[in-house]
Amino acid sequence: MSKKVNLGPILEINLAMLFISTSGVLGRYIDLPPAVTIGIRAFGAMLLLGIFIAWKRLSFKLAHKDTSAIVLSGILMGMHWITYFYALQLSNVAIGMLSLFTFPVMTSLLEPIFLKTKFSKMHVLLGLLVLLGIYFLAPKFDTDNDNFLAILIGLFSALCYALRNLLVKTKITTYNGSVVMWYQTLVIAIMLIPAYFLFDTDGFVNELPYIGILALVTTALGHTLFLLSFKHFSVTTASLMSSAQPIYGIILGILFLNEIPSMRTVIGGALILISVLIESRKAIK
Repeated sequence: MSKKVNLGPILEINLAMLFISTSGVLGRYIDLPPAVTIGIRAFGAMLLLGIFIAWKRLSFKLAHKDTSAIVLSGILMGMHWITYFYALQLSNVAIGMLSLFTFPVMTSLLEPIFLKTKFSKMHVLLGLLVLLGIYFLAPKFDTDNDNFLAILIGLFSALCYALRNLLVKTKITTYNGSVVMWYQTLVIAIMLIPAYFLFDTDGFVNELPYIGILALVTTALGHTLFLLSFKHFSVTTASLMSSAQPIYGIILGILFLNEIPSMRTVIGGALILISVLIESRKAIK
């Protein structure tokens, strides 16, 4: 008699990836300056995470020595979110998400510097593979071209995200993930208050439902489900399965925005995702 496979955890992590990948479509659809969108998103996510933390009776207490690391990680997270949304607005879901998804290889190249781990030649090869993927993504290497500019901004977003993750891993290891995320959204919400006065907020009310979905579905539910998946999978395996994010995002872009990726984008995206899969499988071993 064959052993019954429990599909619950696999469906759960794929649902988490689907929820998180909605950031691509929503980032393209919401017609507000990214700094305003992210400020409202952070505030909404902070409220939802605060309710979740209170319900779980987790501690908000923060050691004084960790304050600067928490604040810096929040600033990096905010810069990552803002630049990612700028990349989406300049190009399309496929280019925005695939440019961002260079962060796992960036992390592997930066890790020896931050964690003093052994430098791997394989990471250099994977970095070259990512560069080849970016070459296919870019229609022309010209900063006057929106798609090329979006790739540059997306790569900066990926760098901010990689640095944030390394900072959390090296400096903030004693706190629950939801509590760390709550403090980061608090920092972002405060940091972006000036955006409401500096940028045009016309149409804010019309976009509020979509920002609400971004805060609830993408940020609170998506990331919470992803954290819960660690009960059934190792962090590395869960990260490997997160490679489905750009695929889900591109499918959503096709369905809701009619954005059909070009063949160059498909080839470039495949090379980037292959590098991510190789790195993740290497980490498992």
